[in-house]
Amino acid sequence: MGFDFNVILSKQDELISGIAMTIFVWVVGTFAAALIGFIIATARRYGGVIVDKALTVPIEVIRGTPFLVQLFLLYFGGPYIGLSLDALPAGLIALSIYGAAYFAEIFRAGYQSVPPGHVEAAECLGFTRVQVIRNILLPEMALLVIPPSVNMAIILLKETALLSLITVPEMTMTASAIGSQEYAFVEAMVLIALVYWVLVELAGVLGRFAEKKLSRYRLAKA
Repeated sequence: MGFDFNVILSKQDELISGIAMTIFVWVVGTFAAALIGFIIATARRYGGVIVDKALTVPIEVIRGTPFLVQLFLLYFGGPYIGLSLDALPAGLIALSIYGAAYFAEIFRAGYQSVPPGHVEAAECLGFTRVQVIRNILLPEMALLVIPPSVNMAIILLKETALLSLITVPEMTMTASAIGSQEYAFVEAMVLIALVYWVLVELAGVLGRFAEKKLSRYRLAKA
């Protein structure tokens, strides 16, 4: 049997649904991960030694174990502790928690990159903690955290493929099922690779655009 891409493309409605699910899970999971990561990084910076140490342990555990293991523990192990989740919520929660551990370190490094003198000067002027974060820390560290944040978003995009193992109907599961039904598994894998490549390139373009815009904004203010 020869390579026939039309066999896969004939199922375009199912494929579009799978791709849409992948994008949905990726965008929501990445946004949630970045938000949780930022909150964790802020808590570690201002919460004192006890909070910092308490948050370090789960972050290291999450970063030190594979995402697939965490996903299985949440989805299959959750019922043992009374936490029974459907596939999609379990996938979103697992992806968000996994990404949050890495975003927390990205934002923590961003906080540390801001010269202490800038923060001290703002505090001397009577800035509140929220004002210091909003007006001093975030603008100064934003340009530095964009590249690693984009890289983390790309990693989370690729990790969405593992959600097919708990029956989330995303792109990998959908295309694999079509490939198996139509005896066109190679064609299905090629299509999956192409779509992921396009999404990764799109994420890179958006990241570079944001970096360029932010650079111009900072130069204009200077």
